[in-house]
Amino acid sequence: MTDPASVPPSSGVVADAVKGHWADTLLPAALRPYARLARWERPIGWWLLLWPCWWSAALAADHAGRAWPNPWHLVLFLIGAVAMRGAGCTWNDLVDREIDGKVARTRSRPIPSGQVSVAQARVFLAAQALVGLVVLLQFDRFTVLLGFASLGVVAIYPFMKRVTDWPQAFLGLAFSWGALMGWAAALGRLDLAPVALYLGAIAWTIGYDTIYAHQDKEDDAIVGVRSTARLFGEDTRSWLVRLYGATVVLFAIALFAAGAGPLAYLGLAGFAVHLGHQIATLDIDDGDRCLKQFRSNREAGWILFAGLLADAARHAF
Repeated sequence: MTDPASVPPSSGVVADAVKGHWADTLLPAALRPYARLARWERPIGWWLLLWPCWWSAALAADHAGRAWPNPWHLVLFLIGAVAMRGAGCTWNDLVDREIDGKVARTRSRPIPSGQVSVAQARVFLAAQALVGLVVLLQFDRFTVLLGFASLGVVAIYPFMKRVTDWPQAFLGLAFSWGALMGWAAALGRLDLAPVALYLGAIAWTIGYDTIYAHQDKEDDAIVGVRSTARLFGEDTRSWLVRLYGATVVLFAIALFAAGAGPLAYLGLAGFAVHLGHQIATLDIDDGDRCLKQFRSNREAGWILFAGLLADAARHAF
């Protein structure tokens, strides 16, 4: 990652963007600022949005005695996660453009640096939201209405860092919504299992985004941005034990309520070990380590998903 302090806002370089990504090497120069605005070079965001959807779809398949979640639903959730994560990042950058201009890591982002105008960003936001809408309309009416119900939380999230020390909780409410969507798309209803999965995913999101927020805590303090990283401070590790512990317990409740078998619990155990390793190796004053641990939640998601898929596959025999 480029040293933020060494990047002039007008240089066309985004300090916290991933270098050498296809968005910077293959796209025409005119499109690159939009790719950075949607964070296409940082797929971890859409992975974290996608996991609750895929977990829920796999758990619903297991509950219904199906050997595999609906492949078309998995594809739709993937496209929707990429589109809506990009739309969310664009909306967040529109709302935070003045704050981003004061923070070293974010001042070179497309809007505060002038690479993309506010009007252009709004058009790009609408285009990504339209893709998300097209994806949502492929589902049944109940799932469509459930998807629309999430928009209020998505809209207010960027403002929460100004009014509460718990903006990560509101991110969790938005990012975990897929835990309800996957089950609803498969079965046309909601039950205890997806609700428990949703609540557990919220706790997981607060935990991993707290780790992420420790990268910016000094700048956040200067500009008045609030976060759980600043709230927890030196007690972050003990808070992560509680948050990740709640995640595992709530996920176990979801598995039990869905009637999942031993392979699903084995996947959950591996997931829990991964979270425990994050806690054990945490260094809140090492920004690079915090970023690495944050990104490692993609692998944590794969571990749990693999267990759910393996458990559902037993219904084929």
